Amino acid sequence: MAGSWVGAHACDFDAAPSSRWSLAAEGGVWWLKTPCGDRFYSLGVNILDGGYPDRDKDGKVYYSWKAFAPDRALWIAAARRRLRAWGFNSAGGWSLAPQQLKLPEVIDLELGRRSKFHWFDPFAPDMQTRMTALARKLVAPYRGSPYRIGYFSDNEVGWWAGALFVYYSKQPARSYTKQRWVALLRKHYHGDWAAFATDFLPPKGVASWPALLTSTAMTRMRPGGHGIVAVREWTGIVAQHYYALSARAIHAADPGALYFGDRLPIYYDAAAVRAMAPYVDAIAANYNVDSGDGWIARYFFDGLEALSGGKPILVTEWFFAARENRTGNKNNGHLMTVETQAERAGGAAAATENFARIPEVVGSHWFQYYDHPKGGRPDGEDYDFGLVDINDRPYRRLTAALGAANREAPAIHTAAASPPEPAPGAAITLPHAAIAVDDRSLSDWPKPASLLPPLVPSPGAVGFGEVYLSWSDKGLGVATIGQDYFDIDLLAYDGAFPLGDAYRLELGVDAGAMGQQGGPRRVTLFFIPPRTKVKDHPPMRALLCEGAAAQAIQSGCTPVPDGKAVYFGADQPRITAEMLIPWSALGIAPPAPGAALKAEVALTSWDGERWMSLSGRAPEAALADPSGWRAMQLGDGLTLTLPSPRLGAPG
Repeated sequence: MAGSWVGAHACDFDAAPSSRWSLAAEGGVWWLKTPCGDRFYSLGVNILDGGYPDRDKDGKVYYSWKAFAPDRALWIAAARRRLRAWGFNSAGGWSLAPQQLKLPEVIDLELGRRSKFHWFDPFAPDMQTRMTALARKLVAPYRGSPYRIGYFSDNEVGWWAGALFVYYSKQPARSYTKQRWVALLRKHYHGDWAAFATDFLPPKGVASWPALLTSTAMTRMRPGGHGIVAVREWTGIVAQHYYALSARAIHAADPGALYFGDRLPIYYDAAAVRAMAPYVDAIAANYNVDSGDGWIARYFFDGLEALSGGKPILVTEWFFAARENRTGNKNNGHLMTVETQAERAGGAAAATENFARIPEVVGSHWFQYYDHPKGGRPDGEDYDFGLVDINDRPYRRLTAALGAANREAPAIHTAAASPPEPAPGAAITLPHAAIAVDDRSLSDWPKPASLLPPLVPSPGAVGFGEVYLSWSDKGLGVATIGQDYFDIDLLAYDGAFPLGDAYRLELGVDAGAMGQQGGPRRVTLFFIPPRTKVKDHPPMRALLCEGAAAQAIQSGCTPVPDGKAVYFGADQPRITAEMLIPWSALGIAPPAPGAALKAEVALTSWDGERWMSLSGRAPEAALADPSGWRAMQLGDGLTLTLPSPRLGAPG
């Protein structure tokens, strides 16, 4: 029976005493609780739907149950047996009804999209009535079922702050949302049009609040100002309205169900998460694993916990693809892709265990059951994401590795704990590592050893990234993983991108403690967006400059001699990069293991909105004061490398 599955072994859902699921923290670790009252760590699979209606269409071969079973019920039974053998216990988004699958499931209602909340007029007076009526209709097939865990209101709303701002700036005066937009700006600037116009570039000929309301041209933000604060405030207002209306509608339609929000899209806007927190039972977040070895950047989950006041998190979509695959998928975008099925299996298993080690995470849902068709699904996405290929053959390395990891995940989660806080002021040891800057991957980094203590964010902010340091005979290696959204249409500028508004990493190193004449040196890595958007994930350019950030901003960039930086976080707003600073650029010869140095590191977000630093001081003050830089020492010189994965036949 389904009740014997991993993580739900005590509950027979068909005979459950109620249909109500719950959430509970026990010993600092969050869990779902079944209607029987048992702990449940959800290990799900997205798109358990049997595939496409047609096996062959428009010259492509699609996964379709009709090719593998005489009827859908037999396909469901076979898929359920497989999932049980592979350690899964839940269905993810876009799956058949949980009563059909006999699997616990969170259902995606697409409530906001179907109600025309997004990108229409969300503050229209009848919006709550529309959403409530639609929610009642959408939940009817699931209400009262013990297999129904709860609902997502939508998938990947995004809350792209800049896009949200400029879009509603162009709406007509009759739009209730445009009226709210103008009212926000008027209140934010205390009715002072000149102050508003200092931060923003109104449309040509617009010089008053009434004229701004009637204009349907775009309002854009000026560089170097504080307009981003108003942009974020607008995001929070729209997000709060969405979550409040969605929660009321869903709870009115199915009072016993949990509400998980809208499946954040591998990125989150801090204002939107703060707005979400009072209305959701748990936060749903999709995730693009940070490295091919399954590494998970903890800042992402720590930030969600801080912004939400400690809400639990369900990872609702994560994935691995391999260029070596039987379907022939090209893996044509920015999502996690490795070379071989062996790498895919190893990375996926490690990620499963890494998710389980996070106390706030109550489960992780793999995307998806079957590969995309060769040449891509109708929207063009073409990935080897499947547990099975389009001919229903399992990728056996992957399913064996996931099966082993899934069976261990509940026990790993039971022992989950937050990382220990480093001793204040204690010297940080940097590992010796052979880092390939050009490989566009952090898989060769000894990440646990090279990860710096969490950077301290600016007042009112939460962490938005992390930094890694290592060393070799060639120089100091630096890597960063972070997130911040930049909208190409929002910022108004001519010529080169204004460096003062760039997302940047600043590094100060004083190698004088090594007994050489290095002295304090500084470098700044700026991330420069493209001028126009040609992809959903516009690639950034890494610009590595000598000296302080202010020096490059005021006088232009002086390249670091023989320095190298590579940006490869193509899924902007996720920002991933690594660089190598040669020892000569720090004024010293290659040092020996055990040598001491001092360093400071800081990150600043787009438009200078927020910052983080190792010392907790504002970047310019922290980096201008070498006496306050953190003591570090070079590790023992044993180069840390990862073994090359074995090659073999796909699957």
